[in-house]
Amino acid sequence: MPDNRRPPLDHVAQFARGFAMGAADIVPGVSGGTVALVLGIYDRLIRNIRLGARGLRQGLTGDFAGFRQTLRDIEWIWLITLLGGILVAVFALSSVLEQLLTDEPIAMAGLFFGLVVGTLWIAWNLLDRVDAVSVGIIAGVGVVLFLVLGLRESTEAAEDAAEVVTKPFWVFALAGAIAICAMILPGISGSFILVLLGMYTEVLGAVNDRDFAALGAFMVGCVIGLAVFSTLLHWLLENYRNQVIAAMIGLMIGSMRVLWPWPNGTHTTQLSAPADEVVLPIVLALLGAGVVIAVEHFSSRVGTMPDSLD
Repeated sequence: MPDNRRPPLDHVAQFARGFAMGAADIVPGVSGGTVALVLGIYDRLIRNIRLGARGLRQGLTGDFAGFRQTLRDIEWIWLITLLGGILVAVFALSSVLEQLLTDEPIAMAGLFFGLVVGTLWIAWNLLDRVDAVSVGIIAGVGVVLFLVLGLRESTEAAEDAAEVVTKPFWVFALAGAIAICAMILPGISGSFILVLLGMYTEVLGAVNDRDFAALGAFMVGCVIGLAVFSTLLHWLLENYRNQVIAAMIGLMIGSMRVLWPWPNGTHTTQLSAPADEVVLPIVLALLGAGVVIAVEHFSSRVGTMPDSLD
């Protein structure tokens, strides 16, 4: 049974990690999963989500004894503190980050590009071995995501797109299941997945119209997708960890198409040579990479971020 009795300082640190994850989820091409990987809590996060999926299955199948035991195994304080940080970041920073991404798209893209470069360095060091299989996975996943992201020139929904509900409920459920998976994988944000699926304005329309049936279908899809995917991902991390880390590296490399600063930052997946604003994005990229590596180095030295799969 996990020990949820943590000192207050640990709760503050956990809240800060959640805050960083929430801030990352606002940016196209960056996900909370990327931050969780940097902070060394990715495996622990997936383990707790998988336990929640197991508890849900036990409750639905009538295994109430197993359900109660699973509820005791989940690190509730750890999860709630993390979720609190994520929610606070989304509500507090969404307008600020969106304004910065609008006013300074190239500079901000440079910063986030550097953050992902630093994360790649950390993820590379997580590989148990670098062989032909892992290199092939990195290249394959990276190329596929790079091409998929290029299917749309813009990372945002069209400005004149109507925010109305036109899709059936099962489409909302499917979109929720896919988008929630993207949010826990390093490399791509769930909001951009909704843009790619053509569901971003649909979900906004459901929120604006208080269409609780459509939102309910979306949330059910999120729960089902998270339950299935977290269970699969936990199993893969236990049995094929090196290959999974390689795939995550590929995802982050592919996602850098969105974060390339030129010509217009994260607003487009188009690519061009550096022009006009060059020095500041490069400086911010170097700063971002340095901060990520420094955070990981400090975390490993103080040993405050347990990440076992026990």
